[in-house]
Amino acid sequence: MQEFLMPKGSCLCGAVRYRVNGALRPVIACHCQQCRKSSGHHVAATSALRDAVEIEGEVTWYASSDTAHRGFCSTCGSNLFWDGPGSHLSIFAGTLDGDPGVRLAGHIFCADKGAYYEIADGLPQAAQDDPELTTQVLL
Repeated sequence: MQEFLMPKGSCLCGAVRYRVNGALRPVIACHCQQCRKSSGHHVAATSALRDAVEIEGEVTWYASSDTAHRGFCSTCGSNLFWDGPGSHLSIFAGTLDGDPGVRLAGHIFCADKGAYYEIADGLPQAAQDDPELTTQVLL
């Protein structure tokens, strides 16, 4: 059985901090229009069981669709979380401290990617969502 690190992270100003008590999914890059608009580029996110994520500080939630909310710090504006259907909370990988032991494993919503860049890392690419990529969790 793998020994879990206790990944932690925060927003830029430190007003919101979090800790994960469990496994993280490999990082997936999302190239959908909403992720690009909210971040200025694509989003790279891992995820963990929602109940395993302990958050300190106040997260502001924006309903970006009927089924999804994006969590950010209202002080510094850092994008931290994406919360939608299912049991997991997505965590923006750039907000993690140190090396949590997860790596980029693929790309989703590639049909929506920006015209100004190419995806050339050789990792799996899906035109839209890909449950095989987005539901991977390290055991």
